[in-house]
Amino acid sequence: MKKSMVTIMSAVLSFSLVAGSALAAPKEDKGGHGNAPENKPAVTETKKETDVKVKTEGSATVTSVTYDTYGNGYKGLERAYQNVKDKPAGAVIADLLSSKYGIDVTASAALSEKAEELEATGEVEVAADVQKEAIKLDPANLELYKKLGKFLDKLGKKGVKAFVNGEEPNFEVAPFIKDGSTLVPFRAIAESLKAEVSWDEETRTVTVVKNGITVKLEIGNTTATVDGKEVTLEVPGEIYDGSTMVPVRFISESLKAKVDWEAESQSVVVTE
Repeated sequence: MKKSMVTIMSAVLSFSLVAGSALAAPKEDKGGHGNAPENKPAVTETKKETDVKVKTEGSATVTSVTYDTYGNGYKGLERAYQNVKDKPAGAVIADLLSSKYGIDVTASAALSEKAEELEATGEVEVAADVQKEAIKLDPANLELYKKLGKFLDKLGKKGVKAFVNGEEPNFEVAPFIKDGSTLVPFRAIAESLKAEVSWDEETRTVTVVKNGITVKLEIGNTTATVDGKEVTLEVPGEIYDGSTMVPVRFISESLKAKVDWEAESQSVVVTE
């Protein structure tokens, strides 16, 4: 245990030194994949109430259409970055995330590389911990979960996993798949989404409330309601090993969160 703690602290220190060096180093052009050269025409940013436009060299442009596809704020920018990170527009979005929100999506890549180095030396458990930190920096990046899954497989930690905004909720019962749907403990997933949750023992009904949205789901019933409107579930909620299990996609998307499935690592990825 002491050895692992020393190793992970060394990894974090090493990463900090590398990050510091990267910030001090001159920027160079990577053919559209890296940072812009110093003599690049100034990036212009125009903001209006109904539109956001960022111009890059040539014809590459990121507009509010890109942002609005994924929602407002930095979470939308993070997802947009995943779509264009290998294009000139990716560098622009990365700069916006860094300057406006203090989020360095490139730092997650550096941490992930460090995790690979640790795994190669046999420090698989520490590598998994470092990879989880990389995920927290870039929670919408499914490739990071895929790599984490490989580390966890080596540690014998198999099965379905669920993450909310890069964090793994503390589930009393592990998520599982039933008839093609992933069921998770409702209280843990709802609280991770900062929602209010309640349970009516008499009617065996789960109620989740967030931002004026009310979701109700009766155990064993394939009909649920969202703000009073009926919705048909592919799989009903159920009681398993003392925990109330509900379809994670239904609960999350009803509360306006995005749900992705990373097949190789068997990870449900919920982001807002």
